[in-house]
This record gives sequence, C-alpha cells and structure tokens, in this order.
Amino acid sequence: MGAGLGAIVFRYLILWVTVAFTGYPDYTEVAPAAHPGFPALGRWFVILAPVVGGLLYGPLVSLFAREARGHGVPEVMLAVAEQGGRIRPRVAIVKSLASALCIGSGGSVGREGPIVQIGSALGSSLGQILRVSESRMRLLVACGAAAGVSATFNAPIAGVIFALELILRDFEAESFGVVVLSSVAASVVGRKAFGSGAFLALPAFQIVSLWEYAYYAGLGLAAAVVGVAFIRVLYGLEDVADGFWRGPEWLRPAAGGVLLGVLLLLLPQMYGVGYPVLERAIGGNYGVGMLVILLAGKIIATSLTIAVGGSGGVFAPSLFMGAMLGTAYGEALHLLLPGFAAPAGAYGLVGMGAVFAAAARAPMTAVIIIFELTGDYQIILPLMFSIALAAPAARLLSSDTIYTLKLRRRGIDISRRHGPNLMAILKVRDAMQPVPPALLSDLPLEQAIERFTNQGPDALPVVDPAGRYEGTLTMRAVEQALQGNENPPARELARDLASLREDESLEDALGTLLGSDGSGAPVLAPDGRTLVGWLTHRDVLRRYQQRVTRPARARGRLDA
Repeated sequence: MGAGLGAIVFRYLILWVTVAFTGYPDYTEVAPAAHPGFPALGRWFVILAPVVGGLLYGPLVSLFAREARGHGVPEVMLAVAEQGGRIRPRVAIVKSLASALCIGSGGSVGREGPIVQIGSALGSSLGQILRVSESRMRLLVACGAAAGVSATFNAPIAGVIFALELILRDFEAESFGVVVLSSVAASVVGRKAFGSGAFLALPAFQIVSLWEYAYYAGLGLAAAVVGVAFIRVLYGLEDVADGFWRGPEWLRPAAGGVLLGVLLLLLPQMYGVGYPVLERAIGGNYGVGMLVILLAGKIIATSLTIAVGGSGGVFAPSLFMGAMLGTAYGEALHLLLPGFAAPAGAYGLVGMGAVFAAAARAPMTAVIIIFELTGDYQIILPLMFSIALAAPAARLLSSDTIYTLKLRRRGIDISRRHGPNLMAILKVRDAMQPVPPALLSDLPLEQAIERFTNQGPDALPVVDPAGRYEGTLTMRAVEQALQGNENPPARELARDLASLREDESLEDALGTLLGSDGSGAPVLAPDGRTLVGWLTHRDVLRRYQQRVTRPARARGRLDA
C-alpha cells in the first residue's frame, strides 16, 4: 500500500513539474502545434528547460543518493542479488524528486523504472526497520517493485510477473503469494486515485487472416533488432559522455541538457514520457516516414537523457519504440498487401510488447502488461508469437539485457540465478603467501627447533644448498623425533608433501590441503623443484572472504 501511495505522489510530482515548465499537464498533448505559456521564449523554451532541470536534480543526486541516477531497475536487481535487499531509505525521496524534475523538464524517459526503485526502497526501508532476515528483505523489495508497477499501470498481474521475473528471478510459491497481496493492495490504492480504466486509450485488436501470423513473425524479428539497437545506443552514448565530460558530476545533466534541448526543438514529441504521441501513432495519425523518425528520435532522446546523468526509466520508452515500429510495419503491410492485414495500430500494440521483451528479456511481463493495457483477449496469440521470437532473437544478438548490461559494465554479473563457484574461479596464485624462510637440508635438529620456536609456523620447507625443494619439515615430525631421542638433520625428517601449482583453482587445492595435516602445502614452479609460494587453509579462507565482501564495496562503483 505504501508503494501505491508513493506511485500516486510521484505521478503528481511529474504533473506539477511539467505544468511549471510548460504550462500543460503533458506538453506532448499539444506539441508541436501549441507553445507553452512563456511568450518571451516561445518554442525555444525547450532548450532552456532541460538545462534548468539538470541544475536542480544534478546536485540533488550527486549529494544525497547517486544510485538514483539512471533508470533504477538495475540498482534494485543488484540489491536483491548481492546486497541482501538493502536499499538506503533516502533513495525513495531522492529518486522521486530527481525523476520528476528530469521528466517534467523534458527528459525523454519513463516513470515506471523510477517507481520500481521508489517502491523497492520503501519495502527495503520497512525491512530494515523491522530487522527482518535477508530473505525476507529481498521479498519486501520485490513486493515494493510489484506494487509500484501495479499502481502505475493499473496492471496488478503484470506487477507480480515483473517482480518475480526480473527482480526476484524465481517463482516460488511463498514469494508468489506475498507479492500478489502487495500488488493487489497497491492496485486498489491506485484505482481509488486514478480510476479503474487503463491509463492508455488503445484501439481494439483484430486479426483479419491466419496469414497474419507470418507477418507477426517478421515483426518479432524486427523488434529484436530495435531492442538490441536501443541497448547499444544507450550505453554507447553513455561511453561517449563519460569520455568527453571532465567537469563535476552535479553539473553534467545541465550541460548535457543543451544537447537534449536542441533535439527537443527539432522533435518536440520527445518531451517527457510521450504517451499522447504513442496513442496518436497507434490511432493512425502519422505516416510511415514520421513513425520511423519518432522511433529513431526516441532511441536517441532516451539514450541522451540517461547518458548525461538523467533519472528516469526505459520501460515506457521501450513501449513507445515498439508502438512506432509496429505501426510503421503495419502501414507498410497495407501499402504492399492492401486488404490482407489488420489495421496498423494492431501491429503497434504487439510491437510494444515485442520491443520491451527484446530489450529486457522479460517475455512473460511483456505479454501480461500489453494484455492488461488492452483488456482484449484476441491479442494474446499474436502477442505471444511475436514475443516468443523477439526475446530469443535478441539474445542471439546480445547476451546482455538493457538492465543487466549496466551492472556487468561495472564488473557485476547477475545473469546466472546462482552465483559462480568462487573456489573454482580463484587460483592458488590469488591466495598463496610468500615462501617462508627455508631450512637447509643438512641443518641439525636443534637449530630447526630454534627456527620453529622463533618464527611460529607449523611447517617449514627444506631445500638443498642449490635452493631446490626437497620436502617439508612439520612440527609433528620434530615432536616424534624428540620422543625417540633422535637428532637427525632436517632432510631425514622432511616429508614429501603433495605440492600445488600457481594456476590450480582453490577448489582443487582444497583437496590437496585436506589430505595434509593442516600445515599447508608448497606451491612449486612448473619445474617441480623451485618454491614460489606457500598455501594454508587460513590463506584460502582469507582470500574467499575478501572476494565475497567485494559486492558491498561495489556499491561505490555503482554510484559513480
């Protein structure tokens, strides 16, 4: 319910900021025919608006919650996968303000990604207050994400599937039940505030001929190309911005806002989320050429907004791109095969789900969200067919999704459900210690005892005068010699312990160490005689602990 209230507040924040900047609740409802209530600037205000917005939200994000920069969902995925579901409480407030300022001042991003992060932060904050376990904390984060999607889209089923498919990445019965309850509660709150109807006015769907399934197959493949192109352009522009920008991070959104403003001057339909433009496109108000321009413009505008440091989601832009692609595809079919295809808007509806599925690799969420937006069961089969082709085709073109690539570029891979076996990844060279001072093979027992007493190890290597390894002398062997009143040189007491190689994995090395008496094992060079290091159980545990605690330090990298 808290996430549902958060979604309501967030939507009103966007509305108020948009009215403050443009004079309209949604500038794309009137652009480019009308101009805002700033007579002195006219249509040139779109160059100034992103700059002013960047000056407001840039310092806010840099000073208080740098994880609020960008599209939000990857940070939630990371929190669930590697941070025990912990998200700083301030993220909900900073993300709300920053995204509202970004979208309201012209940022061409969506509101769904931010509300997922806002809802998840609220869920995590509740868990931290109640001091629940990490498993419960992750579940609360997923509940917040589901509630946010449910309240924003008035799509309770899609909210559940989104949280399970993308955030938790599992469909266990216990998780399902709790997430459903959260989604239902948020949907009730959202419907009380915004009504029970779909927030988009979309046309009825129809199929003219069975041959259309072949056309939808082509649309699914085209959607895969567009989805992957969006991913490449988004992170490509981010790299370009990182390479060029040398100023303070808080100023980057304002500086980049000049470029965004020029684009909005040329194509004002890119201002903000742009749902009115999407509705007009599916309604048949644009020709093929304009649809292609709007598609390319959205890819560039969204990528530019995020690259310069903007705060907003990529979910709605994916739907926008899919609508432009599908409608243009349908218009082209009508020109080539008049009378053999459904209205172009039908292809626009299917394209919305297919492009999102290609970009996010979330086919179930894509199917359900479009079905709930239309409420038309006839769309299910063509939608499933296109998405079933779009998602795997996109995977062939790019192994990363628009969400996971952001994390992988920072050295964090959550693409596998279970984390990799660190013991199989780490090598002996990663954990071994320098060679301890060796005992000469002819050293008397009394001097060996003195070395053990002064240095405190459980074992010491024994080498010949040329420095070649001959074995290991352990404390236990020395004790046995003393019990027998013996005084042999070190070489006679040295044991030929199983040795290790630098390139062995720690998983294999553990088998060798377990076969020893706990004193450790020598690490030898490929010649089998030269000592290069020493490895004990303690060294293995120390290196493993360093590696598993790295995700906590990765938060700093993610904030950068």
